[in-house]
Amino acid sequence: MKLLSYIILVAVIAVGCTSPKQTQSESNSLELKKVANAKKRNVIFILTDDHRYDYMGFTGKVPWLETPNMDKMAQEGAYMENAFVTTSLCSPSRASILTGQYSHVHTIVDNVAPNPGNLTFFPQYLQKAGYQTSFFGKWHMGDHNDDPRPGFDHWESFKGQGEYYSPNLNINGERVQYDEDTYITDLLTEHAIEWLDNRDKEKPFFVYLSHKAVHAMFKPAKRHDGVYDGKTIELPSTYTQTKDDTYKDLKWPEWVKQQRHSWHGVDYMYHGTNGTFNGNLQKYCETLLGVDESVGTVMEWLKSNGLDESTMVIYMGDNGFSWGEHGLIDKRHFYEESVKVPMLVRCPEIFKGGEPVKKMVQNVDVAPTILECAGLVKPEYMPGHSMIPLLQGDSTQWRERIYYEYFWEYDFPMTPTVFGVRTDQYKYMRYQGIWDQNELYDIINDPEEMHNLMGDPKYADVAKQLASDLYDWLEETHGMNIPLKRTVKNPYGNYKHPKQY
Repeated sequence: MKLLSYIILVAVIAVGCTSPKQTQSESNSLELKKVANAKKRNVIFILTDDHRYDYMGFTGKVPWLETPNMDKMAQEGAYMENAFVTTSLCSPSRASILTGQYSHVHTIVDNVAPNPGNLTFFPQYLQKAGYQTSFFGKWHMGDHNDDPRPGFDHWESFKGQGEYYSPNLNINGERVQYDEDTYITDLLTEHAIEWLDNRDKEKPFFVYLSHKAVHAMFKPAKRHDGVYDGKTIELPSTYTQTKDDTYKDLKWPEWVKQQRHSWHGVDYMYHGTNGTFNGNLQKYCETLLGVDESVGTVMEWLKSNGLDESTMVIYMGDNGFSWGEHGLIDKRHFYEESVKVPMLVRCPEIFKGGEPVKKMVQNVDVAPTILECAGLVKPEYMPGHSMIPLLQGDSTQWRERIYYEYFWEYDFPMTPTVFGVRTDQYKYMRYQGIWDQNELYDIINDPEEMHNLMGDPKYADVAKQLASDLYDWLEETHGMNIPLKRTVKNPYGNYKHPKQY
């Protein structure tokens, strides 16, 4: 009866499950419908890189990790407990945030796929609506250049991943080299505050503060370097199964076993060039401390300027990060710690804080949320939804499933193409182009995703229904073709075949 009830449920839910049909071409006009009598609210969006969803002090996941400013933001605002990305990789996720579209629609499917040239970024709508907009930090969305992008009146960025120390910034077209003592997290935060101090106070503002941290190779601020020396975590329950053949009994895919000894595996992480598992973990957490201080600096500025009650502040990671689960590090895969991201939202004038939000939200919901803060109605081609009703306690029209896609990368061929769907109870992963095992997990009763239920007759109907849901989504959103791009170079992360083309 339990399985039958589930199948009936997924068959009848219509609202929020699928997105409107989309194409790559944006609307011809940047004019959006306005919400009557809506306030044009200031917004600050803080994005970090590779920040795992539960690596914040208040979650208790890492007992010795302290993030007082994030903790305070969660206490005064909302912690989105189930925030996900549609693709767990830097460039696709960042493109989905800025366009409000899925990876197969905007086609920036990996870290080297270029902008196709026909995309609209939501800050362009804000500009048209009278906002002054600014961008600070990591862009890294397909193209490895530091050119100013549409939608921002003020622009500060760097090429590719940038550097933690001695950064070089392109500030509105002028490149500035900083000295070896300059730390990128601090610099970006200082410049964002300077811009806020000198803005036109007669106009609403949007600030996009995009940190390099906490991306590998991890380097904390000097004041934080070494504060977590000797600290360790309890290894996850799925850490050891690919050391031997235990993974076969659990029906894990063969690629997971193979990836254990690779750039993204615990036994050969970063090809052995960046220290040990525990050493990397410690530096990761130390690097995060600078980000937490950045959050505190922004919140303190808002308070001292009388804007902390009325300004919407969103803190988010661009994707998650594995620390040993299934013998893996990094992201890309559809396991929880990879696809789930930290998200904190605060705006006392809009909603009362202190209560976490449990409904599933995604990175494609960011643009509609910020547009609503500006008194604008999102364009029809955006499949996401404003999170403001959720924050105000109304979940009646919210989605019951999220969808995922990741496309095989030439530079990191260890992880296959995967399409997936997740409900509150089940997660289905379907791999493309390899002879391997698909995956199905009951994430309520098996949150570590240990026991693959694929092939179990008791769950055959669930798997079939989720596969149907997945293909419905792909068909309705024009996702039945894998976007390819020209790649003629030596693969970056393939140590077995480093010189091939």
